[in-house]
Amino acid sequence: MTPHALDWSPQVYARIGGLLYLVIIAFGFFAEGYVNSQLIVAGDPAATANNIAAAPLLWRISLAGNLLVPVLAVGLLVVEYVLLKPVSRPLVLLAVFFNLVSLAVEAVSKINLLEMHALLSDPVYAQAFAAPQLQALARFALESHDIAWNIALLFFGFTCLVNGYLIFKSGYLPKAVGLLLQAAGLSYLVACTTALLLPALANALLPGILLPVLVGEASFCLWLLIKGVDVVQWKARAGQ
Repeated sequence: MTPHALDWSPQVYARIGGLLYLVIIAFGFFAEGYVNSQLIVAGDPAATANNIAAAPLLWRISLAGNLLVPVLAVGLLVVEYVLLKPVSRPLVLLAVFFNLVSLAVEAVSKINLLEMHALLSDPVYAQAFAAPQLQALARFALESHDIAWNIALLFFGFTCLVNGYLIFKSGYLPKAVGLLLQAAGLSYLVACTTALLLPALANALLPGILLPVLVGEASFCLWLLIKGVDVVQWKARAGQ
């Protein structure tokens, strides 16, 4: 590979970033939204275990999606760094560090889902534990995943705040997209903090608190995919 093999136009990075973001949103919605709502019954580990046992393929596909999301997000992280670096290198590095912590915690959280899958599918555990014990252990693994997931999204909320500011100040991406992404970051902070510390309040806020998340992330994703960046302005900022 030559030194300039990845010296692409910012528009190419924007299109790649938009596509990656779209796939991440789709996988995340499928795994955390659709599958969880279909199979996981809050407060009823027995029903959850029965649902997963009745739909093993759906659960495995969901696991695959959960594992792919942080891998794809690393590529998106590189794209965001390249596109936003001309605005402020220190701030874009801050966003990168927040995002790396978020992705690391998210990746580790998937261990709990894999442990849950093993508890409910491996006959060795069925021989060692009674059914209620297995279901309680599976519920503990799921709750551990949810805690780690909220911690990961807490760091991602700060990522959205910083990236939103950089987009707002860039001059080559719409200010409105930056403001919407910052609104998404604030929503993540409120939703995740309450989920970790005030679960009753979190349940009262859901699902409305997540509407800015959907709007903010979707707007950034679609703008990158459809419109991209103002290349002239990007090159002017990069050359300063």
